[in-house]
Amino acid sequence: MNFKVLQVIPKLGYGGAETGCYDIAHYLAEKNCKSYIVTSGGPLLKFIRKEKVKVFRLPVQSKNPLLILLNTILISLIIIFLRIDIVHARSRAPAWSCFLSCIITRTKFVTTFHGVYNFSNKLKKIYNSVMVRSNLIIAGSNFVFNHIHKNYGELITSKKRLLVIFRGINTEYFDNSKITSEKVKSFKSLVNFDPEKFKILLPGRLTRWKGHEMFIESLFILKTKYGKENFQAVILGSDQGRKVYFKKLISMIDKYSLKSNIFFLQHAKEIPVAYYISDVVVSSSIEPEAFGRVSVEAQAMRRPILASDHGGSKETIINGKSGFLFENNKPDVLAENLNKLMEMDKDKLQSIGNEGRKNILKKFDVEQMCNSTFIEYKKLIK
Repeated sequence: MNFKVLQVIPKLGYGGAETGCYDIAHYLAEKNCKSYIVTSGGPLLKFIRKEKVKVFRLPVQSKNPLLILLNTILISLIIIFLRIDIVHARSRAPAWSCFLSCIITRTKFVTTFHGVYNFSNKLKKIYNSVMVRSNLIIAGSNFVFNHIHKNYGELITSKKRLLVIFRGINTEYFDNSKITSEKVKSFKSLVNFDPEKFKILLPGRLTRWKGHEMFIESLFILKTKYGKENFQAVILGSDQGRKVYFKKLISMIDKYSLKSNIFFLQHAKEIPVAYYISDVVVSSSIEPEAFGRVSVEAQAMRRPILASDHGGSKETIINGKSGFLFENNKPDVLAENLNKLMEMDKDKLQSIGNEGRKNILKKFDVEQMCNSTFIEYKKLIK
């Protein structure tokens, strides 16, 4: 069955929603379907294979009501001119344009909840509700699925289909066998690594809910309570303009005398290399992760993962086998777990990492995500 799918996303960056859009777009082309993307731009655009996927640049990142209406008209014209069968929206602002366009053109409408949307008033809830006004609603995890049911259950009728399709990652990209010595050398030049020290990686943009403060406090406990000195921690992520928060973290590090133990790295060209050179990876979010991409990537790279025991990470980690869950927002518990991992021998750590790789290949490979979405598209058209 050949059909035409138009995906709409605000910007093609390197986040989970964006890479999912990219992967689906190229998967459709491989299945001899016509694949189109509407976006405002983004760094991932340069990797789009233009002979397979057609891209339209529109200001779909805007929440301005006038631009939403303009996008509605332009998307409607694209649907009519190209005879689009399915429109798939991946964010709220463009979803409103897609929703209205699909009503005008009588086209099948799909939405994906890539996260949970909080609201403090009825107006915000109405704005969020566009994501459940589609024919097919996809949740990226069971955690997100339950959030939808709890907060928008009254809008889900028998005419709508709501299901979970776990986000997948490219397990060929996140693969230890693809890491070359040149890549390792290049990465190590960014940070002053001591090869004899235990390496802890905390990936994630610098924002409060990612738990950086709690992580730094746990390292202080690791050093003072457990007497561990022989470690280096890398906090990998952009501050995205949050200079005040960044300065606060620097002050904490000074206060706890951890300057020789903690390094910041704003960007890394080869993220898998960061996992590769680490002994353990931490996801310390103090608010639930909708999916927990760090946990999945770490396991794919055969590295033990320590993650907060809430949100999507509870679904992606086999606790005690492929990684460990620790009590949310408890620096002393995180420190205790880090101490246990530091005292494990290399073979035990590698065994945990191997179980993680098996887990990801079985449940969270990008091919499975794409195939499951493709099957749902076909059901929708039928």
